[in-house]
Amino acid sequence: MILQFTKMHGAANDFVMLDDREGTVPWQDYVLMSLLAARRTGVGCEGVILIQKSDRADFRMRFLNPDGTEVDMCGNGARCAAWFAHKIGAAPRAMTMETSCGLLDAEILDACNVKVWMPEATARSYGMVIHVDGRPVAGDYINTGVPHFVIRMDSLEGVDVVGLGRAIRLHSAFAPEGVNVDFVAQRDADHLAIRTYERGVEAESGACGTGAVAAAVTAVEAHAGTLPMSVRTGGGFILTVDADWRANHCTGLTLAGPVKEVYRGSIDLSLLGNDLANLE
Repeated sequence: MILQFTKMHGAANDFVMLDDREGTVPWQDYVLMSLLAARRTGVGCEGVILIQKSDRADFRMRFLNPDGTEVDMCGNGARCAAWFAHKIGAAPRAMTMETSCGLLDAEILDACNVKVWMPEATARSYGMVIHVDGRPVAGDYINTGVPHFVIRMDSLEGVDVVGLGRAIRLHSAFAPEGVNVDFVAQRDADHLAIRTYERGVEAESGACGTGAVAAAVTAVEAHAGTLPMSVRTGGGFILTVDADWRANHCTGLTLAGPVKEVYRGSIDLSLLGNDLANLE
């Protein structure tokens, strides 16, 4: 099967975009999808995104992690999905997409910026303390479509994002689904920087949209931050998180920022499948 794809990134969070409105992409073959996403032997990405038909919205966004497993939500992925869906004629500039965590609205702001209305944040547990290698680590737990543990720091330089992030991601406190880990330094009331260890990617991500929202919401609700919040990603791009402030909670959350088409190509999935014989 020859598969046409578009490579995109949203604030350095990179994705392989697939038009699957005909329902022909074998997305349920998680091994094949993981080979497609592999950096050295496939196209390489932090997520495979399929645009599919929907009876409830303009289209359905289906998101697969690099290991081929499906997850409910990706903020930057949703922004890229909106841009790509509009480009292929699946949606107007102001649109609604179906996701595994519900219906989300999005809008194409201009040629390279997209805003998406995010799921409501849930499962807040602020000031949570866990122990890693016998040492206490304090952070704020929140679900912004997927679970996050936000750790506030004075500086992000020298942070062991991979080592400490992986230990927290696999911590028994967050079993069995695990957690994304965000290291955050707040520069002023409405500006913070973030680096994220992302589950599924199992490495530091160039950016994480749900992580940016998690960092902004926890900053506003628990640490005297203000909206709108500018969030500088690990890749150096700026994402903007905004919301309504009601009853001491952020509601109506939005995530806005840049997206970019990097290149288009085609790949023979049978050639990827040949790699299976060489896997131990």
